Amino acid sequence: MHRRSFLTKSALFGSGILASGQVLGNLTLNREKVINVAMIGCGDRGKGVLSVIKSMPAKFNIVAYCDVLGFRLEETKRFVPSSAKGIINYKQVLDDRSIDAVFIATPLSAHFQIAKDAVLAGKHVYVEKTMTYNIAQALELRNLVLKYPKQVYQVGYQYRYSPLYFRVKEMIKTGYLGKVSQVDCRWDRNGNWRRKVNDPKLERQINWRMYKEYSGGLAAELLSHQIDFINWAFETQPDEITGTGGIDVFKDGRETYDNIQTMLRYDQAGMIGNFGATCGNAHDGYLFKIKGTKGSVSLLTNTGVFYPEQETIKELGIVDGVTGASKIVVNTDGGIPILPKPTLDGTNYALDEFYESIISGKLPASNVKTGTQASICVAMCNEAVYSGNKQLWKEEYSF
Repeated sequence: MHRRSFLTKSALFGSGILASGQVLGNLTLNREKVINVAMIGCGDRGKGVLSVIKSMPAKFNIVAYCDVLGFRLEETKRFVPSSAKGIINYKQVLDDRSIDAVFIATPLSAHFQIAKDAVLAGKHVYVEKTMTYNIAQALELRNLVLKYPKQVYQVGYQYRYSPLYFRVKEMIKTGYLGKVSQVDCRWDRNGNWRRKVNDPKLERQINWRMYKEYSGGLAAELLSHQIDFINWAFETQPDEITGTGGIDVFKDGRETYDNIQTMLRYDQAGMIGNFGATCGNAHDGYLFKIKGTKGSVSLLTNTGVFYPEQETIKELGIVDGVTGASKIVVNTDGGIPILPKPTLDGTNYALDEFYESIISGKLPASNVKTGTQASICVAMCNEAVYSGNKQLWKEEYSF
């Protein structure tokens, strides 16, 4: 497949709407409708999403923002219109009939109850990843949401809307990479991941990622994005998961591991996925490699490069990447850029999809079923890491 053919076949998949598998008729939708929304949970992620929502005034109107910590509400004022109300109890948000949709960006342990209450209150819901803390919650929430098909329920896995990651999915689907047998994923950093705490009584609330009561640790907070993408791109799920880990760097009273490694076996796809994260070294940072018999892709969050195998180079018509006698633009390391320029932050594409889903009634690409699947995978990873026992996918997890 030459460059023109490759670009032509994949150019259709650059928008979030097409990425979700449905073309919407502009004439039938009220694109002048502004959705009244509220944010529940105003930590770093909540404020980050609010900043994107605020940049979309033609689509969203921020009516309220909610957090149990007063200083968080104070911090959030600069991310919302002056007319927005600061609220401590999220149930007051759900009782407000003027609010059409809620965003949930609380600690993981609170996702389930707030999302459940929001669905029962008749709200459209956008819940950040990971969808739920454990498997039982994921299955219960899936069954509940499916009873309310007119309410949009979206989970915050932005790769399902990114033009870059949709392009890679299409490369996999069309066999452009050949037979994929290995996936290597890392999301590393060098730091303790702690927030400053002025009042010791608030330690567990502010540094909730460190404590098992609230958090799914590195697997939930970081690796779940890549795990979800593999589920989506290959239309599969892991059949067995093994893992290990420990508190190997920061002996500071934390409970969640600061160093983990998991291996996911996908029998249906004939593939092994290696997913790891550490807080003790930042050299690799974000690493995502998908390796096939015809070539591999190396991805960052907003850019990616395709590296053809030697036989594929001949098929592509690359004569000499050094002299430029080539039918494809080739980097000095032999890679071919997947897109001509970096994509936007994935939150932009995801919020566009949330809006489209609300005004059209269509199912978002990252929905309660796919969110359930990812939640189960994360929970299985954590169980494998903390117990040392192999985890097996069960029939009741599938849908």
